[in-house]
Amino acid sequence: MGFFLVAFVIFSVAFLAAGYYVFSVPQQQAADVLGSRLRELRARTGARPTGRGNLVRREERGSFAFLADLFTWGGLVGRLQKSIRQADLRYQATDVIGLCLILFVGFLLLFSLFVPSLLLRVLFSGLFGFVPVAYILRQRAARLGKFEHQLPDAIDLFNRSMKAGHNIQSGLETISTEASDPVKQEFKKLMEEMSLGSTLDAALHNLGERVPLIDLKFFITGLILQRQTGANMVAVLENLSTLVRERLALQEKMKAATAQQRWSAALLCGMPIVFGLALWVMKPEYIDVLVNDPVGSKFFAYGVVSEVVGILVIRKLSSPKI
Repeated sequence: MGFFLVAFVIFSVAFLAAGYYVFSVPQQQAADVLGSRLRELRARTGARPTGRGNLVRREERGSFAFLADLFTWGGLVGRLQKSIRQADLRYQATDVIGLCLILFVGFLLLFSLFVPSLLLRVLFSGLFGFVPVAYILRQRAARLGKFEHQLPDAIDLFNRSMKAGHNIQSGLETISTEASDPVKQEFKKLMEEMSLGSTLDAALHNLGERVPLIDLKFFITGLILQRQTGANMVAVLENLSTLVRERLALQEKMKAATAQQRWSAALLCGMPIVFGLALWVMKPEYIDVLVNDPVGSKFFAYGVVSEVVGILVIRKLSSPKI
């Protein structure tokens, strides 16, 4: 027994050391390289560090930053933070995860007062704990949808600027000053990156990462190809603007044509919930069997999970991508 314990300790220490080397050493090397470049820049310009500013951009970790080390292995923090940026929110992913855990534990303790089944308590607490993430995803989808509807007008602004004899940077600056939010906001970020020394290609790629829309990626690809080949992209971008408008119009027509089916799906998904609440008011002894009885609680949990899965499937079928 002692031999296995010693072997486990040695293996754990070696595993942690390897993980530290893989994740921390490259970051430290990159930081050292950046620091040396900044020192060379100060030596060339004769500037002295005053402590008032820093050229290195650092991200705030949030109040629950210790949770980042726990979820970094699965990439949860990075994906959630990326969604928060795309939703143009000022939250930190670690704070959101901490809030989800607090809600989960709080509702778990609350449901323990009147829900005897552990499975049901965990299920309902998980649903309430997911509310902050659902809010972020909803805000992200709304902002990206608004950006997509404003993109054709932004492309037209760029085309008019190019026809007037301006270069690509002037056309992008026209979008950043005359368009509406959120298009104006994202192109302002692009111009700020270029003013800080970033290349046009890198700034455009960053824009594509912040706004993951296929139409915007076509626009970015067209600009990059125009710079590399020198071709006339005005006609191509005009066709892209027309294509985006036609696709959005087709999408609206599809929504109008499937409105009755989507309403029927919503009614079908909401019927079990309404029927369960009515039964709980009129015949509480029926619901008591599903909550207090061990077999009934298992069937109740299976029904809730099936309801959630059915809602997701129907939502996927009723929202085709064009």
